[in-house]
Amino acid sequence: MTQEAEECDLLCLDLGVAEKIRGVLELTEQLQRAAGRAQALGDPTRLMVVSALAHGEELCVCDLAWVCGRSQNLVSHHLRVLRHAGLVTSRRDKKMVMYSITAEGSALLAALLGHDRKATR
Repeated sequence: MTQEAEECDLLCLDLGVAEKIRGVLELTEQLQRAAGRAQALGDPTRLMVVSALAHGEELCVCDLAWVCGRSQNLVSHHLRVLRHAGLVTSRRDKKMVMYSITAEGSALLAALLGHDRKATR
């Protein structure tokens, strides 16, 4: 079985093209935020929480813990990470804290899962 090489056998750098692209792809704050959002959904529990919010629109930690089959403390921890990444928002409703998915969270979820979760309700 032969393994295809992942490197060129000779240096064939097109410096003009490479430098133009390199200038555009500098690590900007926008790229760092995008990487943070993607990293936030890299955990299966957080992905499940965001999926549940896409289906339920607005849920409290108790509901999310029950739906995901995880403890409330664990779900609360994951919600903090998701909120910090801008993928979910929260609001206080008397003694309850209600969570919902953001537009960015919905778009990233759809990209990861390959379809729009809200359209499947």
